[in-house]
Parts: sequence; C-alpha cells; structure tokens
Amino acid sequence: MTKAQLLTSATGDEEITELIHDYLEEFYGKYGSFIPLSENDVLENLQRVLNKDVSDRKPFIFMEIMKYQAALANAPMSNFKVSYNKHSLTLEDLSTLDGQNWLNDQVINMYGELVMDAVPHKVHFFNSFFHKQLVTRGYEGVKRWTKKVDLFSKSLLLIPIHLEIHWSLITVDMPNQHIQFYDSQGIHFRYPVENILRYLLTEAKEKGKPIFQKGWKMIVSKCIPQQNNDSDCGVFVLQYCKCLALGKPFQFSQEDMPKVRKRIYKELCECRLLE
Repeated sequence: MTKAQLLTSATGDEEITELIHDYLEEFYGKYGSFIPLSENDVLENLQRVLNKDVSDRKPFIFMEIMKYQAALANAPMSNFKVSYNKHSLTLEDLSTLDGQNWLNDQVINMYGELVMDAVPHKVHFFNSFFHKQLVTRGYEGVKRWTKKVDLFSKSLLLIPIHLEIHWSLITVDMPNQHIQFYDSQGIHFRYPVENILRYLLTEAKEKGKPIFQKGWKMIVSKCIPQQNNDSDCGVFVLQYCKCLALGKPFQFSQEDMPKVRKRIYKELCECRLLE
C-alpha cells in the first residue's frame, strides 16, 4: 500500500503537516518565493495526493502554511534567477508582481516574449524600450530592431507604451491595417499612436511594401477591462497581450488582478503560458 493510500483512510495532523511541508519546500525551490502561492494550491495538492476532500481541515492547513512561511521569512532565495532566451529575471524583478507593486520593464519584456513564442510567426512583441527609442532617436534609431523580422507578414504587433508612470498598449492588426490603443484607465494618448503610424509608413517604404504605405486606420479601444487603482496598469497590459495573441475574449476585471499576478509569476518561472 502506498503512503497516499495509507493516509487516505486515516489522516492525522502530523501526516498532513508533512505533506504540506513537502509541497511548500518544492514550491519555494521552484518559484524562489511564496509570492505566487495561493491557499488553493496547497488544498488541491493535498486532495490529489490523498484522493479525498480535506476542506474540513482548512483552518489547520492554513495555519501550517502560515507557520512554514514565517519560518522562511528571513531566508529569501536572493540568488534565484529565471532565464528565457536573452531575458533574465531576478527575485527582485519577480517581486514587482507582489501585491500592489508596479511591474518593471524586465517582467513586461520577458512575458511579451512568452506571448510571442506561444503563437510562432503570427505575433511580434516589441521591447518596452522601443517606443522611447523611437521618440528620442526617430526611425534611424530603431530600424535595426526589425532587421531580421518581416513585420508585414505578421498578424499582430504588440507594442507596450510606458509614459512616465503608466503602461498602455498599442496593437497593430496588420491584415486589416488597424492601429489600436488599449488603456486600462480609459486614457487616450494620441501621439504614441501617431508615432507608430509614422514608423510603419517609413518601415513599409524601407522594406518595399507599397500596399502598407496607405490605408491605415487608428482606433481607440473602449469597453475594455479597467483598473480601479494606480498600480495594476502593467498587469492589465500583459493580460491584454495574452488574450489578443491567443484570440481570447477579455473576460477579466480588477477583481482578478491578484490571481493574474500570481499566474504571471508562475508563467515566467515556468517559461510558458498557463491557462
């Protein structure tokens, strides 16, 4: 009889505690912190291992989780690092996904690469520094960024825009020649959209694509999920990117942001998108 089968018939506090500690130890090693942990993660693991409902033990289970976390509070994995392609995230970077922190460029850019790679050859994600470079140095300052990329063969371009302390998103629907602006506070900054239009017109001329040198339409997205705080704009941008790239509807709201933050953290550590 396996350990799980033995525990199924009569599960005491010590046995449950051991299973909790085993799971949390593995979780901590995998993610470098407990930032992406939810109590349901632990409950689902226990129910899977024991093959029975443990909801009646929730108070005890949650207390054990708190005790384990408290014991490791002063022992962070400061050398924890996640790498994907040319991207590298430290625990400090990943910690921007905790609570109400503002996401940094490193998190935005690595996640964008995961989104892009989830839909090969169809989506191109621009580095978050692209627009700033375009503004300060013009087309000449960014033309090498797409030296090996045919933007006009893509279905969708995703361009995160960071203006002072706020993240927005510009998308380009290449087949329909639509440039669209998404903002989780309902703000419309016209000049970034115009910057991207000028960039695309110049790129089309440089790459010999006359069909893309006219016929563009600029659109402001309305009736999209909105934030009700000052800290989740980056999370909304990443969620917009994921849904648009995968062709999924925007079925999320401000209430989902704590859960979305945890999921994004896990996706970055696992280097793949999760449901």
